[in-house]
Amino acid sequence: MGAAMNDIPSGERIQIAFFGMRNAGKSSVVNAVTGQNLSVVSEIKGTTTDPVYKAMELLPLGAVMIVDTAGIDDTGELGQLRVKKSLHVLTKTDIAVLIVDGTKGKSDADQQLISEFQKRKIPYVIVYNKSDLVKISSDSIHEIAVSAKTGENIQNLKELLARQICEPANPKPLLSDFVRAGDMLVLVIPIDESAPKGRLILPQQQVIRAALEVGVIPICCRETELAQTLEKLSIKPRAVITDSQAFGKVSGIVPEEIYLTSFSILMARYKGNLESLVQGASALDHLRDGDKILISEGCTHHRQCNDIGTVKLPRWIKEYTGCELEFSWTSGNEFPENLQNYALVVHCGACMLPPRAVQFRQNTAQMQKIPMTNYGTAIAHCHGILKRSLALFPEISDLLR
Repeated sequence: MGAAMNDIPSGERIQIAFFGMRNAGKSSVVNAVTGQNLSVVSEIKGTTTDPVYKAMELLPLGAVMIVDTAGIDDTGELGQLRVKKSLHVLTKTDIAVLIVDGTKGKSDADQQLISEFQKRKIPYVIVYNKSDLVKISSDSIHEIAVSAKTGENIQNLKELLARQICEPANPKPLLSDFVRAGDMLVLVIPIDESAPKGRLILPQQQVIRAALEVGVIPICCRETELAQTLEKLSIKPRAVITDSQAFGKVSGIVPEEIYLTSFSILMARYKGNLESLVQGASALDHLRDGDKILISEGCTHHRQCNDIGTVKLPRWIKEYTGCELEFSWTSGNEFPENLQNYALVVHCGACMLPPRAVQFRQNTAQMQKIPMTNYGTAIAHCHGILKRSLALFPEISDLLR
């Protein structure tokens, strides 16, 4: 687990996506910026197919995820699928970089992409490549001329990219606004058939790291040792944070005077709009026979026999509602553009997704007036402990009055 604890997860990295026409030199600029042969470079149009992802340190920005996409002018049925995948990258892009062939200037497709950046309010930079072949001048703060071949202005491009980030990717802290140095947190981490062998899942790692950073003392145990752990503590812990799947059992063990919440709720607050997810959970009280529910996860993993998303969560929802419901599942980058067939969307804690991707999914549901909640919130609601699980955050728990 040691190496994983030191890695910065993809969802915490600044997402920089490179777009452009085929043969504009997009992949060459990506390679020049990263200082390595991340992308294949060729005179043949359409060398880059599916988006290429590379996690790295890029000074002066720091931890970033570089994404090289297929040409936005790709043709044919397969080419259009590539273009669609490239445009989907915009749902999680923090900085967009449009590479333009400086010898030809901006095309109609380039202009349309710039309009898309502006509509989505994505900070962007227009890079005119091949400055070694033609003199290019611009006074715009969004534009710069470079040569991927000679390296001219590549360092200036990196600094221009850094200036596009005006605020932290995650404006809400994970822990630091409700704990202080010296507090104690009890973290309940089930070790069962669905737990990854030899390691902790990402939210558990992140909470432990966040606790250590602010001087909080994290105490980890399984739900089977929770009662014994609480008895042995000489002081009352600030809160108990549990894996959502153990919410029901843990809530029966933790005294009412101790705050209780889940990793999933913490991640939802950190990554997105927890208020709307709490409001979305109320849809569980209005489901009817035949309603369709989408369960969506931000990562892909091997399903276990008692998987929380495909087995436990549907069972708890059925038991709570008493309804015959239809469930569908998506994972990874999959998320339907049209949600009209669903009565409710239940999303995971989104630990692997960048904040912009989380907001995109929540906004998609909101615009179509489809209620959306997440695992921790839905499970707490089904166990009748949602208000208790939000007591740490009065501004949110007050929504349930």
